[in-house]
Amino acid sequence: MCHDDKCCGGKCGDDTNDCCGDECCDDNCCNDDCCCGLQIGSPAPQFKMEGYFKGQKKHYSLKDYKGRWVVLFFYPLDFTFVCPTELIELSKKNAEFEKLNTQVLGVSVDSVYSHEAWSKGDLGDLHFPLLSDITKMTSADYNVLIPESGISLRGAFIIDPEGILKSYMVNDTSIGRNIDELIRLVEAFQTGDLCPVGWKKGQKTLGK
Repeated sequence: MCHDDKCCGGKCGDDTNDCCGDECCDDNCCNDDCCCGLQIGSPAPQFKMEGYFKGQKKHYSLKDYKGRWVVLFFYPLDFTFVCPTELIELSKKNAEFEKLNTQVLGVSVDSVYSHEAWSKGDLGDLHFPLLSDITKMTSADYNVLIPESGISLRGAFIIDPEGILKSYMVNDTSIGRNIDELIRLVEAFQTGDLCPVGWKKGQKTLGK
């Protein structure tokens, strides 16, 4: 990705003084084929990555899940310390996501073979796929790539059934995320209504 202060991370074909190579920097550079960064309410960046799930390797894309909600869950690396605590908790609560018509997808820059080895070892099989962003392109598209180390921040992205980005949260690599909060957010979005602070499923919304 581009690291110029003027650049917002989307790709652009206009090579002007305001652009960083093939990257789009501002309105002077953008055209219809350019996507300047992530925007809530806009289409989430498309992706296609190889993944591992319960002994099987195959390619996964966002288009595969049209009609379903998606939680795209980036983590730094396999065989680390904080990451398995998050992934195991996600797997324990995967049934709750399934009830919400939501597919969880874990993503790191590790190879699919690393995912397989970890799953067959200490991590154990999860109830959702682990995708390999070995090219780092998807991490860059979702603005979670740390260029200096080549790993991803802890980003969680909620995408609706039409492929629209509804929410994202990004943590430093040292702090794990709250899985219950991800579930709460999906439940809140699915009401299609106004939800007050701390809203939980079963409570009244503000518009209905």
